[in-house]
Amino acid sequence: MCMVRLRVREIAEAKGFNMSSLSRATGLGFSTIRRIWRNPYHEASTFTLSKIGKILGVPTAELIEDVPDPNE
Repeated sequence: MCMVRLRVREIAEAKGFNMSSLSRATGLGFSTIRRIWRNPYHEASTFTLSKIGKILGVPTAELIEDVPDPNE
């Protein structure tokens, strides 16, 4: 089985964003961005990912990747 991993941090950093600038640009709360940034396995709504993808200039699907579950 696979787990879903968010690629928000790596894509944002590659495009010159930090947590604060991404929070301001998306209009999302800093605590929301911090949770996603620090824990790539944190659940995020499609609404949140859509807002982030729009600001980063990438499709929402690019912010998500399937990774093997280490418990299996």
